[in-house]
Amino acid sequence: MRIVSVNVGRPRAVEHEGERILTSIFKAPVAGRVRVARLNIAGDEQSDLTVHGGRAKAVYAYPSEHYAFWHRELPDAALPWGAFGENLTIEGLTEDRVAVGDRMRIGNVELAVTTPRLPCFKLGIRFGRADMIKRFMASLRSGFYLAVLNEGEIGAGDPVELVPAEGDRVTIREIFSLFLPRPDLRIAKRASVLPGLPESWRERMRERL
Repeated sequence: MRIVSVNVGRPRAVEHEGERILTSIFKAPVAGRVRVARLNIAGDEQSDLTVHGGRAKAVYAYPSEHYAFWHRELPDAALPWGAFGENLTIEGLTEDRVAVGDRMRIGNVELAVTTPRLPCFKLGIRFGRADMIKRFMASLRSGFYLAVLNEGEIGAGDPVELVPAEGDRVTIREIFSLFLPRPDLRIAKRASVLPGLPESWRERMRERL
């Protein structure tokens, strides 16, 4: 398990349906060591803090294994690391293996897995495809958000240690599946009491029940 690439991006203005909006979904790999702070990675900045960023979504990770799938799905798209807006492109940690509340140790940096990523319209802007959100949801390849428990520096190539959460482990893929048709309410019941899941998400689970 390791970091393949560290990716950052500042807000940029784009045209969307006749309006000028800001988005930070365009990320690019950076070389060397990068500071991980409580709310983001150095050189990175969220555009809309009402839906992005904050302690529970300070860092977004996406498995490198998914890129082969997307190369097949989108053969004409350029897919450099960071193409999905992720801060960390990682190897060896997919959504069916990582659970809410798990911890990731990277040197002296410690991160906690919080939620899957639910895509917004800006993913469609990034790829220039109106169907990108639908494709992303159907793929079950969501990636996951991380809270920063201990600050420090990281870089591409760093090994990652996974520390499983204690008690009931509900995987990121299981949580993500609750937003697809015919959700399994048994999973929603387990998720509704997960201490590692943000309260707003636990409330979503209770609504489904």
